[in-house]
Amino acid sequence: MIARLAGEQDFDGFLGLAAQVEHWFGPMVEDLGFHDAVHKHIRRSTALVAVSSGPDLLGGLLFGAKVPTYHVRWLVVSEQARRTGVGRALMADAMRRFVRGPGSVEVVTFGADHPGAFVSSARAFYEGLGFLPAEAVDPGPEGGSRQVFRLAVA
Repeated sequence: MIARLAGEQDFDGFLGLAAQVEHWFGPMVEDLGFHDAVHKHIRRSTALVAVSSGPDLLGGLLFGAKVPTYHVRWLVVSEQARRTGVGRALMADAMRRFVRGPGSVEVVTFGADHPGAFVSSARAFYEGLGFLPAEAVDPGPEGGSRQVFRLAVA
């Protein structure tokens, strides 16, 4: 498995990943706003993918690389590749490529009461990377709670 910058050839792979998590995040596959965001990140070289020998993406990440507050805009690991280190590899590559301290990296993920928090292990994933839970934010499009997680960067 390798993590690399995404190219336009990876767009359909992002849609495939999005289809696997729409029940948690709301409609994306048919959402032109999501399409635009993926294309924008690809053009700006702030989209990463994890790939192996097969045709499908193992994971994808869209990153906001503006100093001093960076943002994980979207991180999804395919169902078959979860808990195999793909998410960690994407985050490590993003941190190496984009983050220069001092500052912070923020991500909005599921609130503690959201069913996706446990099924996806998203909160535990970010905590394992050193992120700390912070303020609550507006609910997601499906109505579930959301919370900011923040990592200080020296």
